[in-house]
Amino acid sequence: MTARLAVFCSGNGGNFQAILDAARRRKLKAEVALMVCDLPGAFAVRRAAKAGIPSVVLSPKLFNSRLEYDKFIVRVLKSQKINFIALAGFMRILTPYFIRSFSGRILNVHPSLLPAFKGAHAIRDAFHAGVRETGVTVHLVTEELDAGPILAQSKVKLSRKETLKSLEGKIHCLEHKLYPQVIQSVTAQYS
Repeated sequence: MTARLAVFCSGNGGNFQAILDAARRRKLKAEVALMVCDLPGAFAVRRAAKAGIPSVVLSPKLFNSRLEYDKFIVRVLKSQKINFIALAGFMRILTPYFIRSFSGRILNVHPSLLPAFKGAHAIRDAFHAGVRETGVTVHLVTEELDAGPILAQSKVKLSRKETLKSLEGKIHCLEHKLYPQVIQSVTAQYS
């Protein structure tokens, strides 16, 4: 049985596109069945529409609480028979209810070598800390932010002439390569 994957985005959708491209090249043998976005104006929504991928675009402002929002999304995912979730630049913290509903089947890509530089500004934080290397981590999502079991990491060295913009580009390239590989590895176990 092929894994049915929902990709969660909040912005540009670069990782969504990398996952979709890997699936279309058959390097990822999971079906990208749904894209979920919390920001109606995000470019990721246009990417999904162009690719013909169904999307659920819901502003959290339409709900009274994070839990109410997450319960609604879980119902949608279950109705669509989604069995894996890839967080790809999704900038919301999931509730324990959501995480328990898909325990062990939610992946996240984080732009640092966890456990260093957790949180929303990892690239900037690593750059300003003056580290000589940083990278990308793919991990399982648990109730503790950016603390789930690490599945894979990839490193990048910072040059002396590195800028924040050049580092962001390097990190995004690593994410686009590593994330689909790890998704394939994890979802293949359930096929």
